[in-house]
Amino acid sequence: MNIPTHTEPIRVLLVDDHTLFRKGLAELLEQRGSITVAGTAGNAEDACRILVEARPDVIIIDLNMPPNGGLNLLRQLRADGWSGPVLILTVSDAEEDLAAALQAGAKGYLLKDMEPEDVVDAVQRAVRGETVIAPAMTLKLVDLLQGGNAAAAKADTLKLLTTREREILQQLSQGLSNKAIARVLDISHDTVKLHVKHVLAKLNLSSRVEAAVFAIEQKAAGQGRRTLS
Repeated sequence: MNIPTHTEPIRVLLVDDHTLFRKGLAELLEQRGSITVAGTAGNAEDACRILVEARPDVIIIDLNMPPNGGLNLLRQLRADGWSGPVLILTVSDAEEDLAAALQAGAKGYLLKDMEPEDVVDAVQRAVRGETVIAPAMTLKLVDLLQGGNAAAAKADTLKLLTTREREILQQLSQGLSNKAIARVLDISHDTVKLHVKHVLAKLNLSSRVEAAVFAIEQKAAGQGRRTLS
């Protein structure tokens, strides 16, 4: 799979009705040379008006933005033909809100109490085509996906992983970023990226979120204690 690369800074459009939070997040993102805030809006009408001029790669929308909520804006954007990644940023850790966001076409669900570096990492991963979920929401995502047979069908593929790759998978199941995994395992950031790539390939998964969900499902089935530790 070809992963798109950006030689130019990632352009982000922020949509949040709280002015102070919106300005703070814009400042945080601008501190990274790889990201630029192309526009900000406090409501859906302004967001739609400046979208064409802003030309964003990613749109970040507040879930509970009045009067009609961020998901209505997301649905409107999809109906109007905007196909780029949209990340929902919210204080809500409710499973039903996560489900509604993903069903509406969101490529990510982030919480406002996440570490700043994890928000930046989520933006970068979304541009690469990944679905990004706040670590605290991973178990709730598992609950939404339970009932399928995909995890059971892949259980035997864990045998293909090396000891180090199983350690990496264990850290992914805890929602850690590559930088955090590198610190925990005392290896380089580039080495972690390579191992993550190998884990996804061997398990036939397309994203870190899928790997985390898979690992948690294996633990819940009583297999993870033997194969992931």
